[in-house]
Amino acid sequence: MSRPGSRDRSMSLAELIRPGATVAIADGMGAPRTVSAELSAIAREVGDVRLVLGWLPTPDDALDVTAFADVRVLMGGWGMRGPIKDGTVTQVPCRWSQAPVLMESSLRPDVVIASVVEARRGGWTLGAAVGWVPAALRAGATLAAVVTPELPRASVAGLAASAVTIVGEDEALPATLEFPEPEDVHRRLGEQVASLIPEGARLQVGPGALGTAVLDAVRAPVSIDSGLLPGAVVDLERRGLLLGNPMGTYLAGDAELLAWAHDRPLLHPIDFTHDGTRLVSSGPFVAVNTALEIDDQGQVNVEGPRDRPIASPGGHPDYAAAAARSPQGLSVIAVPSTHRGRPTLVDQLSGPVSTPGYDVDVVVTENGIAHLRGLGRDERARTLRALWER
Repeated sequence: MSRPGSRDRSMSLAELIRPGATVAIADGMGAPRTVSAELSAIAREVGDVRLVLGWLPTPDDALDVTAFADVRVLMGGWGMRGPIKDGTVTQVPCRWSQAPVLMESSLRPDVVIASVVEARRGGWTLGAAVGWVPAALRAGATLAAVVTPELPRASVAGLAASAVTIVGEDEALPATLEFPEPEDVHRRLGEQVASLIPEGARLQVGPGALGTAVLDAVRAPVSIDSGLLPGAVVDLERRGLLLGNPMGTYLAGDAELLAWAHDRPLLHPIDFTHDGTRLVSSGPFVAVNTALEIDDQGQVNVEGPRDRPIASPGGHPDYAAAAARSPQGLSVIAVPSTHRGRPTLVDQLSGPVSTPGYDVDVVVTENGIAHLRGLGRDERARTLRALWER
Protein backbone atom coordinates (compact mmCIF):
# COMPACT_ATOMS: atom_id res chain seq x y z
CA MET A 1 0.00 0.00 0.00
CA SER A 2 1.23 3.47 -0.80
CA ARG A 3 1.74 5.57 2.28
CA PRO A 4 0.13 9.01 2.51
CA GLY A 5 1.68 11.36 0.01
CA SER A 6 2.53 15.02 0.14
CA ARG A 7 -1.04 16.10 -0.58
CA ASP A 8 -2.45 14.07 2.32
CA ARG A 9 -2.86 15.70 5.69
CA SER A 10 -1.88 13.74 8.77
CA MET A 11 -2.91 14.78 12.26
CA SER A 12 -3.57 13.15 15.57
CA LEU A 13 -7.20 12.44 16.40
CA ALA A 14 -6.88 14.60 19.52
CA GLU A 15 -6.09 17.67 17.37
CA LEU A 16 -9.47 17.39 15.64
CA ILE A 17 -11.77 17.11 18.65
CA ARG A 18 -12.77 20.13 20.71
CA PRO A 19 -15.17 20.56 23.63
CA GLY A 20 -18.74 20.60 22.34
CA ALA A 21 -17.83 18.68 19.18
CA THR A 22 -20.05 16.06 17.57
CA VAL A 23 -18.17 13.01 16.32
CA ALA A 24 -19.63 10.30 14.10
CA ILE A 25 -18.07 6.88 13.48
CA ALA A 26 -18.63 5.36 10.05
CA ASP A 27 -20.54 2.14 10.30
CA GLY A 28 -20.83 -1.33 8.78
CA MET A 29 -18.08 -3.84 8.14
CA GLY A 30 -14.63 -2.36 8.41
CA ALA A 31 -15.65 0.41 10.80
CA PRO A 32 -12.48 2.05 12.22
CA ARG A 33 -12.38 0.23 15.56
CA THR A 34 -8.64 0.59 16.08
CA VAL A 35 -9.22 4.16 17.28
CA SER A 36 -12.22 3.40 19.52
CA ALA A 37 -10.22 3.32 22.76
CA GLU A 38 -8.27 6.45 21.79
CA LEU A 39 -11.47 8.30 20.89
CA SER A 40 -13.08 7.32 24.20
CA ALA A 41 -10.06 8.60 26.15
CA ILE A 42 -10.03 11.86 24.21
CA ALA A 43 -13.75 12.40 24.79
CA ARG A 44 -13.39 11.81 28.52
CA GLU A 45 -10.49 14.25 28.73
CA VAL A 46 -11.95 16.96 26.51
CA GLY A 47 -15.49 16.74 27.86
CA ASP A 48 -18.86 17.58 26.31
CA VAL A 49 -18.28 15.45 23.19
CA ARG A 50 -21.34 14.07 21.43
CA LEU A 51 -21.17 10.74 19.59
CA VAL A 52 -23.33 9.62 16.65
CA LEU A 53 -23.36 6.00 15.48
CA GLY A 54 -25.02 4.25 12.57
CA TRP A 55 -25.14 0.48 12.05
CA LEU A 56 -22.79 -1.52 14.27
CA PRO A 57 -22.95 -5.16 13.11
CA THR A 58 -21.18 -6.39 16.26
CA PRO A 59 -20.41 -4.84 19.67
CA ASP A 60 -17.33 -2.64 19.94
CA ASP A 61 -15.86 -3.43 23.36
CA ALA A 62 -13.16 -0.75 23.02
CA LEU A 63 -15.71 2.04 22.61
CA ASP A 64 -16.64 3.45 26.03
CA VAL A 65 -19.99 5.14 25.45
CA THR A 66 -19.96 6.53 29.01
CA ALA A 67 -17.06 8.83 28.03
CA PHE A 68 -19.40 10.96 25.90
CA ALA A 69 -21.86 13.62 26.96
CA ASP A 70 -24.52 12.16 24.67
CA VAL A 71 -24.63 9.13 22.36
CA ARG A 72 -27.16 8.75 19.55
CA VAL A 73 -27.49 5.60 17.44
CA LEU A 74 -29.54 5.31 14.25
CA MET A 75 -29.51 1.52 13.87
CA GLY A 76 -30.37 0.02 17.22
CA GLY A 77 -29.85 -3.65 16.60
CA TRP A 78 -26.94 -6.03 16.84
CA GLY A 79 -23.94 -4.15 18.25
CA MET A 80 -25.89 -1.57 20.28
CA ARG A 81 -28.64 -3.64 21.86
CA GLY A 82 -27.09 -3.69 25.33
CA PRO A 83 -26.39 0.06 25.68
CA ILE A 84 -29.86 0.89 24.33
CA LYS A 85 -31.57 -1.41 26.79
CA ASP A 86 -29.66 -0.04 29.77
CA GLY A 87 -30.29 3.55 28.70
CA THR A 88 -26.65 4.46 28.09
CA VAL A 89 -27.35 5.49 24.50
CA THR A 90 -30.44 6.89 22.79
CA GLN A 91 -31.85 5.16 19.74
CA VAL A 92 -33.20 7.57 17.13
CA PRO A 93 -35.99 5.78 15.23
CA CYS A 94 -35.80 6.49 11.52
CA ARG A 95 -36.20 4.85 8.18
CA TRP A 96 -32.74 4.52 6.66
CA SER A 97 -33.41 7.01 3.87
CA GLN A 98 -33.59 9.65 6.61
CA ALA A 99 -30.05 8.98 7.87
CA PRO A 100 -28.38 11.40 5.39
CA VAL A 101 -30.88 14.13 6.32
CA LEU A 102 -30.12 13.67 10.01
CA MET A 103 -26.39 13.83 9.28
CA GLU A 104 -26.89 17.12 7.47
CA SER A 105 -29.14 18.68 10.10
CA SER A 106 -29.88 17.82 13.76
CA LEU A 107 -27.08 15.24 14.09
CA ARG A 108 -24.52 16.95 11.86
CA PRO A 109 -21.04 15.86 12.96
CA ASP A 110 -17.97 18.06 13.09
CA VAL A 111 -15.73 15.00 12.56
CA VAL A 112 -16.43 11.69 10.84
CA ILE A 113 -14.02 8.85 11.57
CA ALA A 114 -13.97 6.34 8.70
CA SER A 115 -11.84 3.58 7.24
CA VAL A 116 -10.40 4.31 3.80
CA VAL A 117 -8.42 2.34 1.25
CA GLU A 118 -6.19 3.66 -1.51
CA ALA A 119 -8.07 4.26 -4.77
CA ARG A 120 -6.75 2.81 -8.01
CA ARG A 121 -6.02 6.20 -9.56
CA GLY A 122 -4.83 8.05 -6.49
CA GLY A 123 -6.59 9.50 -3.54
CA TRP A 124 -8.77 7.36 -1.29
CA THR A 125 -12.08 5.58 -1.28
CA LEU A 126 -14.41 4.07 1.30
CA GLY A 127 -14.06 0.31 1.56
CA ALA A 128 -16.83 -2.05 2.70
CA ALA A 129 -19.40 0.64 3.48
CA VAL A 130 -20.50 4.02 2.13
CA GLY A 131 -23.76 4.69 3.96
CA TRP A 132 -24.37 8.23 5.19
CA VAL A 133 -20.72 9.37 5.18
CA PRO A 134 -21.01 11.42 1.93
CA ALA A 135 -23.93 13.36 3.43
CA ALA A 136 -21.92 14.25 6.52
CA LEU A 137 -19.02 15.42 4.36
CA ARG A 138 -21.37 17.55 2.27
CA ALA A 139 -22.48 19.21 5.48
CA GLY A 140 -18.91 20.21 6.25
CA ALA A 141 -17.61 17.42 8.50
CA THR A 142 -13.88 16.73 8.60
CA LEU A 143 -13.02 13.20 7.47
CA ALA A 144 -10.62 11.63 9.97
CA ALA A 145 -9.39 8.61 8.05
CA VAL A 146 -7.91 5.33 9.22
CA VAL A 147 -6.03 3.82 6.27
CA THR A 148 -7.07 0.15 6.05
CA PRO A 149 -5.40 -1.55 3.08
CA GLU A 150 -7.10 -4.94 3.55
CA LEU A 151 -10.56 -3.53 2.87
CA PRO A 152 -11.98 -4.04 -0.63
CA ARG A 153 -12.28 -1.13 -3.03
CA ALA A 154 -16.02 -1.44 -3.57
CA SER A 155 -17.26 2.16 -3.53
CA VAL A 156 -18.29 3.86 -6.76
CA ALA A 157 -16.94 7.23 -5.63
CA GLY A 158 -13.47 8.29 -4.59
CA LEU A 159 -12.29 10.83 -2.05
CA ALA A 160 -9.89 13.58 -3.05
CA ALA A 161 -6.63 13.39 -1.12
CA SER A 162 -7.11 17.00 -0.02
CA ALA A 163 -10.41 16.08 1.66
CA VAL A 164 -8.89 13.37 3.85
CA THR A 165 -7.04 13.83 7.13
CA ILE A 166 -5.11 10.68 8.06
CA VAL A 167 -5.31 9.87 11.77
CA GLY A 168 -4.07 6.27 11.75
CA GLU A 169 -3.52 2.98 9.96
CA ASP A 170 -4.93 -0.49 10.45
CA GLU A 171 -3.07 -3.36 8.79
CA ALA A 172 -5.32 -6.09 10.20
CA LEU A 173 -7.77 -8.13 8.19
CA PRO A 174 -11.29 -6.69 8.50
CA ALA A 175 -13.74 -8.46 10.75
CA THR A 176 -16.29 -10.51 8.85
CA LEU A 177 -19.94 -11.31 9.47
CA GLU A 178 -21.08 -14.90 9.80
CA PHE A 179 -24.77 -15.76 9.65
CA PRO A 180 -26.50 -19.03 10.54
CA GLU A 181 -27.21 -21.45 7.73
CA PRO A 182 -30.88 -21.51 6.65
CA GLU A 183 -33.02 -24.06 8.44
CA ASP A 184 -35.80 -26.07 6.80
CA VAL A 185 -38.36 -23.36 7.55
CA HIS A 186 -36.19 -20.75 5.81
CA ARG A 187 -35.78 -23.04 2.80
CA ARG A 188 -39.56 -23.45 2.52
CA LEU A 189 -40.01 -19.69 2.79
CA GLY A 190 -37.29 -19.11 0.20
CA GLU A 191 -38.85 -21.48 -2.34
CA GLN A 192 -42.24 -19.80 -2.05
CA VAL A 193 -40.78 -16.31 -2.29
CA ALA A 194 -38.72 -17.28 -5.35
CA SER A 195 -41.93 -18.34 -7.12
CA LEU A 196 -43.11 -14.71 -6.91
CA ILE A 197 -39.99 -13.12 -8.46
CA PRO A 198 -40.25 -12.45 -12.22
CA GLU A 199 -37.24 -12.93 -14.46
CA GLY A 200 -35.19 -9.75 -14.75
CA ALA A 201 -36.60 -8.23 -11.57
CA ARG A 202 -34.55 -6.03 -9.29
CA LEU A 203 -34.49 -7.78 -5.94
CA GLN A 204 -33.89 -6.53 -2.40
CA VAL A 205 -33.14 -8.98 0.40
CA GLY A 206 -31.60 -8.71 3.83
CA PRO A 207 -28.65 -10.65 5.22
CA GLY A 208 -29.07 -13.75 7.32
CA ALA A 209 -30.71 -17.12 6.92
CA LEU A 210 -33.83 -15.88 5.14
CA GLY A 211 -31.97 -13.73 2.60
CA THR A 212 -29.62 -16.62 1.86
CA ALA A 213 -32.53 -19.02 1.42
CA VAL A 214 -34.29 -16.64 -0.99
CA LEU A 215 -31.20 -16.13 -3.16
CA ASP A 216 -30.45 -19.86 -3.11
CA ALA A 217 -33.97 -20.53 -4.36
CA VAL A 218 -33.89 -18.01 -7.24
CA ARG A 219 -34.04 -19.83 -10.58
CA ALA A 220 -34.27 -16.92 -13.03
CA PRO A 221 -31.74 -14.11 -13.61
CA VAL A 222 -32.23 -11.08 -11.35
CA SER A 223 -30.50 -7.87 -10.40
CA ILE A 224 -29.70 -7.13 -6.76
CA ASP A 225 -30.67 -3.65 -5.58
CA SER A 226 -30.39 -3.68 -1.81
CA GLY A 227 -29.10 -1.80 1.22
CA LEU A 228 -26.96 -4.66 2.48
CA LEU A 229 -25.21 -6.96 0.03
CA PRO A 230 -25.08 -10.47 1.56
CA GLY A 231 -22.57 -13.18 0.79
CA ALA A 232 -25.15 -15.19 -1.15
CA VAL A 233 -24.76 -12.84 -4.14
CA VAL A 234 -21.42 -14.54 -4.83
CA ASP A 235 -23.11 -17.89 -5.36
CA LEU A 236 -25.86 -16.22 -7.39
CA GLU A 237 -23.21 -15.00 -9.83
CA ARG A 238 -21.53 -18.40 -9.78
CA ARG A 239 -24.81 -19.94 -10.92
CA GLY A 240 -25.12 -17.43 -13.77
CA LEU A 241 -28.22 -15.75 -12.30
CA LEU A 242 -26.82 -12.34 -11.37
CA LEU A 243 -27.50 -9.54 -13.84
CA GLY A 244 -24.83 -6.85 -13.75
CA ASN A 245 -23.17 -5.57 -10.61
CA PRO A 246 -25.24 -5.69 -7.41
CA MET A 247 -26.08 -2.36 -5.88
CA GLY A 248 -25.94 -1.60 -2.16
CA THR A 249 -24.46 0.71 0.44
CA TYR A 250 -22.95 -1.91 2.82
CA LEU A 251 -21.30 -5.29 2.41
CA ALA A 252 -22.57 -7.88 4.89
CA GLY A 253 -20.77 -11.20 4.76
CA ASP A 254 -17.63 -13.24 5.06
CA ALA A 255 -14.10 -13.09 3.66
CA GLU A 256 -15.26 -14.57 0.35
CA LEU A 257 -17.66 -11.66 -0.16
CA LEU A 258 -14.94 -9.10 0.66
CA ALA A 259 -12.52 -10.69 -1.82
CA TRP A 260 -15.22 -10.93 -4.50
CA ALA A 261 -16.20 -7.26 -4.00
CA HIS A 262 -12.68 -5.90 -4.50
CA ASP A 263 -12.48 -3.43 -7.40
CA ARG A 264 -16.16 -3.80 -8.26
CA PRO A 265 -18.38 -0.67 -8.36
CA LEU A 266 -20.95 -1.91 -5.85
CA LEU A 267 -21.48 0.57 -3.04
CA HIS A 268 -23.36 3.87 -3.28
CA PRO A 269 -24.53 6.49 -0.77
CA ILE A 270 -27.85 5.92 1.01
CA ASP A 271 -29.30 8.90 -0.86
CA PHE A 272 -29.03 6.72 -3.99
CA THR A 273 -29.70 3.18 -2.74
CA HIS A 274 -32.80 4.08 -0.71
CA ASP A 275 -34.28 6.63 -3.12
CA GLY A 276 -37.86 5.48 -3.66
CA THR A 277 -38.27 7.26 -6.99
CA ARG A 278 -35.21 5.54 -8.43
CA LEU A 279 -36.29 2.16 -7.10
CA VAL A 280 -39.59 2.18 -9.00
CA SER A 281 -38.32 3.83 -12.19
CA SER A 282 -36.91 0.87 -14.13
CA GLY A 283 -38.77 -2.42 -14.21
CA PRO A 284 -40.26 -4.62 -11.50
CA PHE A 285 -38.83 -4.16 -8.02
CA VAL A 286 -39.37 -6.93 -5.47
CA ALA A 287 -38.53 -6.29 -1.81
CA VAL A 288 -38.27 -9.30 0.50
CA ASN A 289 -38.25 -8.53 4.21
CA THR A 290 -39.25 -10.26 7.40
CA ALA A 291 -40.99 -9.45 10.69
CA LEU A 292 -40.80 -10.16 14.37
CA GLU A 293 -44.59 -9.99 14.39
CA ILE A 294 -47.39 -8.95 12.07
CA ASP A 295 -51.05 -8.10 12.68
CA ASP A 296 -54.09 -8.96 10.57
CA GLN A 297 -53.78 -5.72 8.59
CA GLY A 298 -50.25 -6.56 7.52
CA GLN A 299 -48.63 -4.03 9.85
CA VAL A 300 -45.08 -5.13 10.66
CA ASN A 301 -42.96 -4.76 13.78
CA VAL A 302 -39.25 -5.42 13.25
CA GLU A 303 -38.06 -3.42 16.26
CA GLY A 304 -39.32 -5.53 19.14
CA PRO A 305 -41.16 -4.36 22.27
CA ARG A 306 -40.88 -0.67 22.99
CA ASP A 307 -39.14 -1.28 26.34
CA ARG A 308 -36.81 -3.97 24.94
CA PRO A 309 -35.84 -2.93 21.40
CA ILE A 310 -34.13 -5.58 19.30
CA ALA A 311 -33.55 -3.70 16.04
CA SER A 312 -34.36 -0.53 14.09
CA PRO A 313 -36.61 0.08 11.09
CA GLY A 314 -33.54 0.47 8.87
CA GLY A 315 -34.36 0.15 5.18
CA HIS A 316 -37.42 -2.05 5.82
CA PRO A 317 -40.03 0.73 5.33
CA ASP A 318 -38.09 2.32 2.45
CA TYR A 319 -37.93 -0.82 0.36
CA ALA A 320 -41.43 -2.01 1.25
CA ALA A 321 -42.93 1.33 0.21
CA ALA A 322 -40.99 1.39 -3.06
CA ALA A 323 -41.91 -2.19 -3.98
CA ALA A 324 -45.57 -1.55 -3.17
CA ARG A 325 -45.46 1.28 -5.76
CA SER A 326 -43.91 -0.96 -8.44
CA PRO A 327 -46.73 -2.16 -10.75
CA GLN A 328 -44.97 -5.41 -11.68
CA GLY A 329 -43.10 -5.64 -8.39
CA LEU A 330 -44.14 -6.76 -4.94
CA SER A 331 -43.51 -5.92 -1.31
CA VAL A 332 -43.12 -9.32 0.35
CA ILE A 333 -43.00 -10.14 4.05
CA ALA A 334 -41.65 -13.65 4.62
CA VAL A 335 -41.96 -14.87 8.20
CA PRO A 336 -42.19 -18.26 9.95
CA SER A 337 -45.67 -18.82 11.35
CA THR A 338 -44.23 -19.23 14.85
CA HIS A 339 -41.23 -17.87 16.71
CA ARG A 340 -40.08 -19.52 19.94
CA GLY A 341 -43.36 -21.34 20.15
CA ARG A 342 -45.59 -18.28 19.69
CA PRO A 343 -47.55 -17.29 16.58
CA THR A 344 -46.01 -14.38 14.68
CA LEU A 345 -49.51 -13.20 13.71
CA VAL A 346 -50.81 -11.18 16.66
CA ASP A 347 -53.97 -9.27 17.53
CA GLN A 348 -51.93 -6.20 18.48
CA LEU A 349 -48.26 -5.42 17.89
CA SER A 350 -46.16 -5.29 21.05
CA GLY A 351 -44.00 -2.50 19.67
CA PRO A 352 -43.93 0.19 16.98
CA VAL A 353 -45.34 -0.15 13.48
CA SER A 354 -42.09 -0.33 11.53
CA THR A 355 -43.82 -0.76 8.17
CA PRO A 356 -47.51 0.05 7.61
CA GLY A 357 -49.82 -2.61 6.23
CA TYR A 358 -50.59 -0.72 3.04
CA ASP A 359 -46.93 -1.16 2.05
CA VAL A 360 -47.22 -4.96 2.26
CA ASP A 361 -48.52 -6.78 -0.84
CA VAL A 362 -47.78 -10.41 -0.01
CA VAL A 363 -47.18 -12.33 3.20
CA VAL A 364 -45.41 -15.70 2.99
CA THR A 365 -45.14 -18.33 5.70
CA GLU A 366 -43.91 -21.91 5.42
CA ASN A 367 -47.60 -22.85 4.98
CA GLY A 368 -48.38 -20.72 1.94
CA ILE A 369 -48.84 -17.29 0.41
CA ALA A 370 -51.38 -14.57 1.17
CA HIS A 371 -51.93 -11.96 -1.55
CA LEU A 372 -53.12 -8.66 -0.07
CA ARG A 373 -52.80 -6.13 -2.88
CA GLY A 374 -56.19 -4.59 -3.62
CA LEU A 375 -57.98 -6.08 -0.60
CA GLY A 376 -60.09 -4.18 1.93
CA ARG A 377 -59.38 -4.25 5.64
CA ASP A 378 -61.80 -7.08 6.46
CA GLU A 379 -60.54 -9.07 3.49
CA ARG A 380 -56.93 -8.59 4.58
CA ALA A 381 -57.74 -9.80 8.08
CA ARG A 382 -59.56 -12.91 6.81
CA THR A 383 -56.80 -13.71 4.32
CA LEU A 384 -54.00 -13.44 6.86
CA ARG A 385 -55.82 -15.36 9.57
CA ALA A 386 -56.62 -18.12 7.09
CA LEU A 387 -52.91 -18.37 6.23
CA TRP A 388 -51.97 -18.90 9.88
CA GLU A 389 -54.79 -21.43 10.39
CA ARG A 390 -53.55 -23.76 7.67
